[in-house]
Amino acid sequence: MRKSNIHLGLALQGAGWHPAAWREPDARPHDLFTAPYWADLAIEAEQALLDFVTIEDTLGLQTATIHRPDTRTDQVRGDLDAVLLAARLGPLTRHIGLIPTANVTHTEPFHLATAIATLDYASSGRAGWRPQISARASDAAHFGRRVTPQLTDNDVLAPERIAARLRPLFDEARDVVEVARRLWDSWEDDAEIRDTTSGRFIDHAKLHHINFEGEHFSVKGPAITPRPPQGQPVVASLAHADIPYEFATAASDVVFVTPADRTQAATTIAEVAATASRTGRDTTTRPLRIFADLVVVIDDEPGLAASRKERLDTNAGNPLTSDAAIFVGTSSELADLLLDWHEAGFDGFRLRPAVLPHDLIAITRKLVPELQRRGLFREHYSATTLRGHLGLSRPKSRFAVA
Repeated sequence: MRKSNIHLGLALQGAGWHPAAWREPDARPHDLFTAPYWADLAIEAEQALLDFVTIEDTLGLQTATIHRPDTRTDQVRGDLDAVLLAARLGPLTRHIGLIPTANVTHTEPFHLATAIATLDYASSGRAGWRPQISARASDAAHFGRRVTPQLTDNDVLAPERIAARLRPLFDEARDVVEVARRLWDSWEDDAEIRDTTSGRFIDHAKLHHINFEGEHFSVKGPAITPRPPQGQPVVASLAHADIPYEFATAASDVVFVTPADRTQAATTIAEVAATASRTGRDTTTRPLRIFADLVVVIDDEPGLAASRKERLDTNAGNPLTSDAAIFVGTSSELADLLLDWHEAGFDGFRLRPAVLPHDLIAITRKLVPELQRRGLFREHYSATTLRGHLGLSRPKSRFAVA
């Protein structure tokens, strides 16, 4: 049995992960595009000592399908920019990690590296980043720089066709992350002198061109932002299959995976480990934290969560579906499941509340105390950075002379 503490992250999305969440009595649909709404959620999560919150983002309106827009008007549509929103939350929180999603298919890597480095300064070392590819033709149409062929319903049903389509995008994403990491290192830690007597602000010899040349772009560097407080902000990725696993093991510090049950949980961990070995990653010297994603519907009165989900499904017009497993039950039952999966090998869990703030409050005020009673979750923050929360060391700049 694993005795280490469970790590917990929270995935924030609109009114919650159920499409009908915005219609619940305690939902706040009129506040979805306001900073105080998101601040309330992040502060609630921080008071429960969670490791981080992630913030979803897209380049197009949300849709009920994965590959094309829809015309539904009964679901939440519209987003705030996740990176800018995370920067707003930085000064309003003190401990919790902030991991926004940012697209890598249609965004320049230099701009992404600068934005995430700036977020690390705005949060005093609590920034992360979830790179996200975009395969939708409608997203490409917003920019006009490249054409992405429209996926068909048949494509979506054929995994080998999806894999062939997505591999080039993941290869490009890997280059984007590599450029960002090199740019974060392009200022050595002691490049800033700030000596008013001598009049020297920087040591120019400690700023470095990265001179990246790849298939998709070339970036000279150095960055315009000094090395981030964490050295390297945490890179997290969501992975469901072989190609995303390859990207995660090559480029990420944290990977979110989506097993359907306990048996698949063990299989998924083994697949990620095998992929890391195949791609040459030494997880001893370069750890990869593995989190399982779960959509959660929680009520502590037996049967209430199931009836609430039934009402949500009725309002949505169809049962909730998700790439991740869906848990419906009490906080104690969820604690049992997390412990079981933790023993399978997961470092932690990213929980997706079906309804905000209802299921978030169930996590923070019911689940967390239950895990603490079992000795499975921290009683206080012992680190000041996101890397510290996750037990990841601060890396040295690759350009620093020993």
